[in-house]
Amino acid sequence: MASMLMNSLRTCPVNSSRALQFATWALSASAPLQAQAKSKKTLSKPGVRNVVLVEGVRTPFLQAGTTYADLMAHDLARGALQGLLNRTAFPKEAVDYIVYGTVIQEVKTSNVAREAALGAGFSDKTPAHTVTMACISSNQAMTTAVGLVASGQCDAVVAGGVEFMSDVPIRHSRKMRKMMLSLNRARTLGARLSLLGSLRLSHLVPELPAVSEFSTAEMMGHSADRLAAAFGISRLDQDEFALRSHVLAKKAQDEGLLTDIVDFKVPGKDIVSKDNGIRPSTMEQMSKLKPAFIKPHGTVTAANSSYLTDGASAVLIMSEEKALAMGYKPKAYLRDFVYVSQDPKDQLLLGPTYAIPKVLERSGLTLADIDAFEFHEAFAGQVLANLTAMESDWFAQNCMGRKAKVGAPPMEKFNLWGGSLSLGHPFAATGCRLVTMVAHRLKKEGGQYGLVAACAAGGQGHAMLVEACPQ
Repeated sequence: MASMLMNSLRTCPVNSSRALQFATWALSASAPLQAQAKSKKTLSKPGVRNVVLVEGVRTPFLQAGTTYADLMAHDLARGALQGLLNRTAFPKEAVDYIVYGTVIQEVKTSNVAREAALGAGFSDKTPAHTVTMACISSNQAMTTAVGLVASGQCDAVVAGGVEFMSDVPIRHSRKMRKMMLSLNRARTLGARLSLLGSLRLSHLVPELPAVSEFSTAEMMGHSADRLAAAFGISRLDQDEFALRSHVLAKKAQDEGLLTDIVDFKVPGKDIVSKDNGIRPSTMEQMSKLKPAFIKPHGTVTAANSSYLTDGASAVLIMSEEKALAMGYKPKAYLRDFVYVSQDPKDQLLLGPTYAIPKVLERSGLTLADIDAFEFHEAFAGQVLANLTAMESDWFAQNCMGRKAKVGAPPMEKFNLWGGSLSLGHPFAATGCRLVTMVAHRLKKEGGQYGLVAACAAGGQGHAMLVEACPQ
């Protein structure tokens, strides 16, 4: 597949001038382009409950190993849940269900949704479960909530996600685990001494958490590097897009647009109130970094990749009638969504390219109908590869079985307040950030439809359509 793309996409690569336009536009823009209020059709369906996003919050996203370093995942999740309750003044007992996502699971709190909910003061009568779907785990949590509300099972569901990369589980080696389990079953002192006598230094070597795809044994960064090469995405393209993300995030932060953040008090330390990974650099500084994965000729570096992040998010999802009856003004309708899966070897990060045409067709919309786009930025090369694939008739016809390309989002509507490259990417918390951010952008910019898309490990992907609620 990769070799096919290398040979066949030479007629439609992203050239560096386009990426340069991204950075130049970001650096020169004094205000985001305001979408004109439109009178498009609504995606409301007769006989189907309208499901709404009432509110969405998140803790500040911090680089792993910084201020949150001594906490646990459930601490951050509890903080997001408490922040949601404080902001909405929603009665805890009125929450029918809680769904949370996480990827790197803490073994002591295997159902982190339940532990965080109890810690946040929710009723012990409120059911809670945890889901995992790599980087789209909180997307899965939200769509689970949508299903519960749309079906009439629930009126109000809290969904969210948390990731804590400052402290990940590290196991003993398998040989050591087997010996320890045998020791636990041994009945006599002799049996125990015999087992201890078999101990070797090699048994003490720990097993670090997997940072590669289980099915391919390849790190995601390697996949991103190969994908960028296949689509003709240069190092310059990637660095300029990453710079764009940081510049726009800093601008949004300075202008007070990141209103989904709730303060978080770290015990024994100051209150944290903003993301700490937003750091606009210069092209000169970024160009000095060495390849992080494929050495020495790779193009993916620490500067054009998302960084390890700690953080949690939470959203309140309700039926429209219940929200209005309780006096709330919903932010947005959560309309349609799709999940997709591809080959995890050569198409690991192309989820948005496959998901977006499907969700648009299901809703009878085109790309031109979308006023605000929020894509997950795992790697700059991944984003640019998806944009190139979406603009390629060849890829649509030969890889997707479609007659023609769907087209790429216009950059004046794309990730205008920064993205995962700059804001941070706590794996399971990013989905809620994307949906909340697109809802806020629709209100700020006067748009009607927003589109969220993300790739995920395992070759999976997600896309969701969000519609602004009448003001």
